[in-house]
Amino acid sequence: MRERPSARLLITTPKRRVLLFRFVHRTGVLAGKVYWATPGGGVEHGETFADAAIRELCEETGIRDAHVSGPVGSREVPLQLPDGERVLAVEQYFVVSTDTESILRDGWTAEEMEVMADHQWWSREELSSTTETIYPEGLVEMLDEAGVFSTERPL
Repeated sequence: MRERPSARLLITTPKRRVLLFRFVHRTGVLAGKVYWATPGGGVEHGETFADAAIRELCEETGIRDAHVSGPVGSREVPLQLPDGERVLAVEQYFVVSTDTESILRDGWTAEEMEVMADHQWWSREELSSTTETIYPEGLVEMLDEAGVFSTERPL
């Protein structure tokens, strides 16, 4: 199985909310799958995980005024891509602190426009109580360990 390195973003605001995108797959091998996930994407040839985190932040949100730190967590998980390929996702998670909750979709690819149906800024309480499918599993614990929801954490 091919490894697919990717940078994932834990984008937070002073209101202690985290950005997630809602993915809705209507066609292909993932048809019918609906879930919320952190922004981010694959590391391109010659990039570091940190470089990919900054690029993905700009492409997926349009946010340019932010502080990126990390990685604060990692995971390896088998994953099926929309084209049907099964890969081992090798993910590193970066905390992004920003003052805005506005995003732009200008940098989205056609595939992202097709499957990224919505976005929402989530509080710890909302994440802890939702019945929606959220990726990565254990996101609240990862955010707690990174100090994202701590009132003592400087943004």
